[in-house]
Amino acid sequence: MEQKNSEKMKYISLVTLTVQNAALGLSMRYARTRVGDMFLSSTAVLMSELVKLISCLWLVYHEEGNSITKLKEAVHTQIIKQPLDTLKVCVPSMVYVVQNNLLYVAASHLDAATYQVTYQLKILTTALFTVAILKRQLIATQWTALVVLLVGVAMVQLAQTEPEKTDKTASSGPEQHRWVGFGAALAACVLSGFAGIYFEKILKGSNVSVWMRNIQLSFLSLPFGLFTCLIYDWSTINSQGFFFGYDSFIWYLVVLQATGGLLVAMVVKYADNILKGFATSLAIILSCVVSIYLFNFNLTLQFSVGTLLVMGSVFLYSYTPPKNLQHQNVKI
Repeated sequence: MEQKNSEKMKYISLVTLTVQNAALGLSMRYARTRVGDMFLSSTAVLMSELVKLISCLWLVYHEEGNSITKLKEAVHTQIIKQPLDTLKVCVPSMVYVVQNNLLYVAASHLDAATYQVTYQLKILTTALFTVAILKRQLIATQWTALVVLLVGVAMVQLAQTEPEKTDKTASSGPEQHRWVGFGAALAACVLSGFAGIYFEKILKGSNVSVWMRNIQLSFLSLPFGLFTCLIYDWSTINSQGFFFGYDSFIWYLVVLQATGGLLVAMVVKYADNILKGFATSLAIILSCVVSIYLFNFNLTLQFSVGTLLVMGSVFLYSYTPPKNLQHQNVKI
């Protein structure tokens, strides 16, 4: 019975991550190109961190037996009484705020399908930081996957070099520059790779739970996020208000972005790397199909081949060959 429930949760996790991955890219694109007042991405990032903090506090509260007293004790013991340990999280906190703001820039300048494919470069940056920071070795198939990934993303980007057509929702949206979007996505991938590996090293170097670490992360991200709002958007906030341009769809986007990390944690618990790769590939396909109908996306042969290469690289990188074949490890 337990095995049956675990198998059920595995596929629920797969479907949930697939939908969330596709929905986030599509929703960010729609939010940044639709008709109407443009919301401030810096405030959306800040609110996502606040939602994430509240969610993780609720999860720890549930772990502590639904006791407010025990929740306070856990937070005080793990965060307040260990200031040096908490300060370690400052680095990824700041990095994630910058990364999330860059993702909004990328979504403003890249169609949802191209954004979804390009953002898979985080696999490359994560692998490089894994070797550099965690001193792990990559096997031959993984290095091959990274090369295939680079070729696939390059094909996708080159396939989209023609002037972008005006889509149904972007007729009055901001001016779009594809290479600005690509630069923002690439920078976000680098930051994502670094922050992810740094955070993993912190997690494995202590006995603090992943939810408590996420509380530290979100709690420290809030001042960084607020600083970003004041530096870049103070004049608009001062004249129009903090929630200028917000409606129910923007609040949905805020919650969707906040829950992304929590869903990944659920998938890691119940699924494996192959299923994670399957979810990523399905999300790319879903983004392409929806973009064709919603954004008048032009699907070319070159884009299709590049996308297939990226999806193949995800599977190849996740594949673990039998142990007797792993003597092909490659060192840097």
